[in-house]
Amino acid sequence: MLFIRAGLFYIGYWLSIIVYGLLSFPLLLLPQPFASRIMVSWNSFVLFWLRVSCNIKVNIQGDCELPKACVIVANHQSPWETFFFQHYFFPLSVILKKELLRIPFFGWGLRIMDPVAIDRATPMQALKQIRKSSVERLGQGKKIIMFPEGTRMPINQLGDYKRSAADIAQQAKVPLIPIAHNGGEYWLNKKILKLPGTIQIVIGSAIDLTDKDSKQVMQEVQAWTQTQLEAM
Repeated sequence: MLFIRAGLFYIGYWLSIIVYGLLSFPLLLLPQPFASRIMVSWNSFVLFWLRVSCNIKVNIQGDCELPKACVIVANHQSPWETFFFQHYFFPLSVILKKELLRIPFFGWGLRIMDPVAIDRATPMQALKQIRKSSVERLGQGKKIIMFPEGTRMPINQLGDYKRSAADIAQQAKVPLIPIAHNGGEYWLNKKILKLPGTIQIVIGSAIDLTDKDSKQVMQEVQAWTQTQLEAM
């Protein structure tokens, strides 16, 4: 039964990718803020269809009214969180591999969302680009989402949190907001199966950046996230 429900989800998922991918071409003629509002409705559809087809719901704890410009830091477990954050915290820019923009249909729509696309083949150059582009988008009043582990981790593990997010927040003089979730327990990473249940999300208070080294800040965020995951 679970495989049937997952199959039903993916039928709607892939059909919607084709529809929104084709829609991205005329949207390129519109101002980016307006076009992205239309494109983010795809994220909303995916989350809706996930709930209908696989019975995966969401429970949010914490202050949902985030500052207009801030750096969001979250653990990375599955594709689910990228869909949710872009939908829930819009307008928001995601830092991602530039190869994703080349994927037919999916990548076409992704360009509309104004992501920070980086080349991981040149790590030092990519780091400079992340900082420069992120500060620019924060200055435009957008939120930035960063997954400081750098890659998706198993649900029972938390990777080391890199310091870039704190560096960017300090440079742009914006709040740093930690978020913990267990989305990977339901949208299993690299697997077709989707497990019914309620994803738990905890939105923490802004981290005090005053007189703190960025490495110290991220160690504090990582410890907070670990505590929240253990409580889940």
